[in-house]
Amino acid sequence: MRDDRLRVGVLFGGRSGEHEISLRSASTIMRALDAARYDIVPIGITPDGRWWAGSELYELVEAHQRTLRPLVPCGREVTLVAEPSRRALIALDGSSASVPLDVVFPVLHGPFGEDGTVQGLLELADIPYVGAGVLASAVGMDKGAMKTAFRDAGLPLCRWIVAWPRHEPAEAIAARVNAAIGFPCFVKPANLGSSLGITKVHEPEGLDAALREAASWDPKVLVEEAVLARELECGVIGNEAPEASVVGELVPSHEFYDYADKYVEDGAGLLVPAPLPTPIADTVRELALQAFRAIDCAGLARVDFFLDRQSERVLVNEINTMPGFTAASMFPRLWEASGFPLSRLLDRLIALALARHAARKSRRTSVRSASAPERRPEASAAPAGDPSA
Repeated sequence: MRDDRLRVGVLFGGRSGEHEISLRSASTIMRALDAARYDIVPIGITPDGRWWAGSELYELVEAHQRTLRPLVPCGREVTLVAEPSRRALIALDGSSASVPLDVVFPVLHGPFGEDGTVQGLLELADIPYVGAGVLASAVGMDKGAMKTAFRDAGLPLCRWIVAWPRHEPAEAIAARVNAAIGFPCFVKPANLGSSLGITKVHEPEGLDAALREAASWDPKVLVEEAVLARELECGVIGNEAPEASVVGELVPSHEFYDYADKYVEDGAGLLVPAPLPTPIADTVRELALQAFRAIDCAGLARVDFFLDRQSERVLVNEINTMPGFTAASMFPRLWEASGFPLSRLLDRLIALALARHAARKSRRTSVRSASAPERRPEASAAPAGDPSA
């Protein structure tokens, strides 16, 4: 192998309900990364939040991702310290061993990984990483904040409200749902993905149980109208000049695209490209770029849409700042159909991560200019109005 390969830390697992899906995505990515260009460092986070690294994790992930089992301790326990001078994993076994990292691919879905927390740690450690920054990750994870950002950007949305079932009387939430949305509606945890904790509520009598289910995953809950619609998705990659992929369509085998349909039964249909009139496809792609910019996203995202079957109006549903890379995932399929097979897509995402990090490093972080001589202390004491100040 060449000695000038980039050392890529592939970070997966984590403390969210999407832990097992992260293993599947990481397995796909590690198999597709070009070993002639990258020195791959598997980094697994167990459900209790401990970090492990080592080549042994690769085989473990391959075995676990097929059965949706959680990660167990394997390899060497490590940590990542928020110290820019190191930019490395540090062993916790009492030795002085460390593993320098050139870039990290945080293949983490859900809270404690896709929500800005890990992104903040990587920023403090001064390590380039694939994907959105702290703000975009946090906004993209919180469906209430995301919808607010989209609304303020003028994007077309279905009707929605945010509720706090643990602090707000059920009767008050029901009254708001009846007034603003009606039935049927969807009740979702605000900070989660992979369709976990989601219930479609057909009648008012089912609302309370749906709120309790969503609140068991996250205290903040989103309630939105159920639109009779086709489900469309579009991928976006880029930093300052993002590009949109072709548009794909999901055809659920269940009433809606739930966790079992996505990852257990594999029964949903994925149509790439979606059979759409050109004007509608163009509208979806343009709205995907607008949604990407609305939350200040970077690197990659998948934007999900509803196409109202009656009015043919396109509605933005949500943005996913670290979309799945599993065999059933739409994002890599969309880009393969757009001329970016997976290995080339990963090359592009890593290049975008390095470019974004370099751009951030070029920003001024001090009022002192590197090109100007330092001001003499006495100059700051000049009287007001003195032109020499």
